[in-house]
Amino acid sequence: MVIAFVVIIVILIGGYFVYKSKIFPAAPAQQTATTTPDQANQVQGQDVKVGTGLEAKPGDTVSVLYVGKFTDGTVFDSSAAHDNKPLTFVLGSQGLIPGFQIGINTMKEGGERLLAIPPSLAYGDQDVKDPASGKVIIPANSTLIFQVQLVKVQPGTSTPATTQAPAATQ
Repeated sequence: MVIAFVVIIVILIGGYFVYKSKIFPAAPAQQTATTTPDQANQVQGQDVKVGTGLEAKPGDTVSVLYVGKFTDGTVFDSSAAHDNKPLTFVLGSQGLIPGFQIGINTMKEGGERLLAIPPSLAYGDQDVKDPASGKVIIPANSTLIFQVQLVKVQPGTSTPATTQAPAATQ
């Protein structure tokens, strides 16, 4: 029963992205890192609201509010869980999963975007565990869904070296 529910949710999310891409085709700035038909290695993003402020690019310090969910809708992390403080980081630097950074790249301040990040650009085949309890927070091979709002962009002075290895979000 649970497997059937998860399959239905995945199909609905996929259908949503197909529906949105047919009615509101993504602008080139919203396209994913690769253009191959293999979506297993792509971040899928859909602007919910296009911002009007500065555009985020590698090397900039960005602040985002976010909600991280599994494909079944279960929330695993959010800004609200951290006193509604924005997550602030240098775009393109180590420390966050590559898919999250790919999804934030090209957003403009005030913008909101829905991201679907495949395991290959998240944590891959590794469980993410709470350091204190050892409890699994994010199971291996999880596709992650993020709702993000870009609150602030502070232009950087240089472009950081990027990493290919997945890293923890906090």
